Amino acid sequence: MDPLVAFAVTLTLITVFSLRYRISPFFTLIGGAILFGLLTGMTPDTTMLGIVTGVGTVFSAFGIIILCGAIIAKLMEEQKQTEEIVSDIRRLVHHPPVIAGFSGYLLSVPVTCCVTSYIMLIPILDCIGKDRAGRTVLLYLAAVSGVISYALVYPTPVVIPLFHAFSGGLSPVAFDVVSIPLSFAVLGMVLLYFRYFSPPATTPHDSPARQPQEAGTCRADDQQGIHWRAWAPFIVILLAIPVSLFLLNLSHVSMINAIMLAGSATAITLASPAARMAGLSRGAKHGGYIIFDICGAGALGFVIVQSGFAASALTQMTLVIPLILVPFFLAALIETAQGSRVVTAVIAAEVLAKSPVISTIHPIPLILLVSAGACIVSYVTDPFFWLVQRTTGDDVRTVVRYYTLPIALAGILILVVAVALHYLVFQ
Repeated sequence: MDPLVAFAVTLTLITVFSLRYRISPFFTLIGGAILFGLLTGMTPDTTMLGIVTGVGTVFSAFGIIILCGAIIAKLMEEQKQTEEIVSDIRRLVHHPPVIAGFSGYLLSVPVTCCVTSYIMLIPILDCIGKDRAGRTVLLYLAAVSGVISYALVYPTPVVIPLFHAFSGGLSPVAFDVVSIPLSFAVLGMVLLYFRYFSPPATTPHDSPARQPQEAGTCRADDQQGIHWRAWAPFIVILLAIPVSLFLLNLSHVSMINAIMLAGSATAITLASPAARMAGLSRGAKHGGYIIFDICGAGALGFVIVQSGFAASALTQMTLVIPLILVPFFLAALIETAQGSRVVTAVIAAEVLAKSPVISTIHPIPLILLVSAGACIVSYVTDPFFWLVQRTTGDDVRTVVRYYTLPIALAGILILVVAVALHYLVFQ
C-alpha cells in the first residue's frame, strides 16, 4: 500500500480506538506501528525490530528527563511547595488571571509535563478564585499557558526531539532567544483573549469531580520571605546549565540529562524523610506512564521512517502544499489523530529528519512550524481536553471555546512568526 494511504488509515484507526475504547496510548501507538509496517509491505520481523529500536531510542532520550521531572513534581506536592511558589508569585503579581497564567507557564517546563503542572495548580487556583466563574477562568488559563511553554521552550519533551533532529549544531540558547519572547507574546495574547471572552458566571453542568474549596480550607502562608526551599530544584537546574556547557563541556544531550538529575537530586535531598519516600514512589509511577506513552510514539515514528514514508509521501504532499507548510500540516494531522503534543513531536521529528524539508528550512522556523501544528487541534483525542472538562465542570462546547480555541490561536500566531522568520530572516 502507498505509504501516504497507509499513514492515513493508521491515524484514523488510532483515533477511533482512542476515542471508543480509551486504551492506553502506548498500546494504540504500538498497534499502529504494527499495522503501518504490514500495510506498507514490511515483514513482521522488520516491523517488530523497528518497534523495539524506536522504543529504545526514545527511552534513552527521555527516560532520565521525565522521571526527574515527575519526581520533582510529586515531592513538591507532598510538601505543599506548589502553593508556596504561587504564594511568592502573588507577592509580585496581584491579578489572579496573570498569576494563573504565569504559574502554569513556569511550572510545566521543569516538571516536564503540562498536565502534571495543571493538576498541581488546581487546589491552589480554587483558593485564589473569588467565585465559581473566577476559578474556572483561572483553570483555563493555567491549562492553556502550560501548553504554550511546553510547546515552545527548550528543554521540554515537545521541543527536545525537534531540536535534536533539526538543530544541526545550533545552540539551544539561540533557539530560546527566539522561542521564549515568542512564548511570552503568545501568553499575552491568551490573557487578552480571556479578558474579553471570559466564561459565563454560571455553566450548564457542574461536575462532581471538582468542588471548589472554600477559602477557609486553603493553606495559610505565614512566611514573609521567599520560599527558597521550594524554588531550590529550579534554581539548581538553571545554575547547572552554564556549568554543564562551559565548565564541564557537555554536549546538549548530556547537558539536559545532567541538569535534570541535579534538580531532582536537590529536591530529594531537601525533602523530609516521609515526603521523600512518598514522592519517589509516586514520581516513579507517574513518570512511567508518561515515558511509555512517548516510547509508543517512538516505535510508530521509527517504523514510519523505515517504510520510506519521508521520501515518497512527503514528496506527494509538496505537490499540493507549499514546502514551508508541510511540517505544520504534518504535525497538525498527527496531533488531531492521537492528541499528544509530545507524540506529535517525536513522530514528526522522525519523519522530517529523513526528508528534503530539513535542508530547505532553517532549524528555528522548522521547530516552530511543528510546534504550531501540535497546538492547532486540541480536541477530543487530547487527554488534557477531558481533564479540563472534568475539573471545570463545563460542557464540551464551553471547553472548546476556552481551551481548544485559545490554543489554536496560539498555534496560528506561532505559524505566522515561523513563516515570517523563514522568509525575512533565514531565507
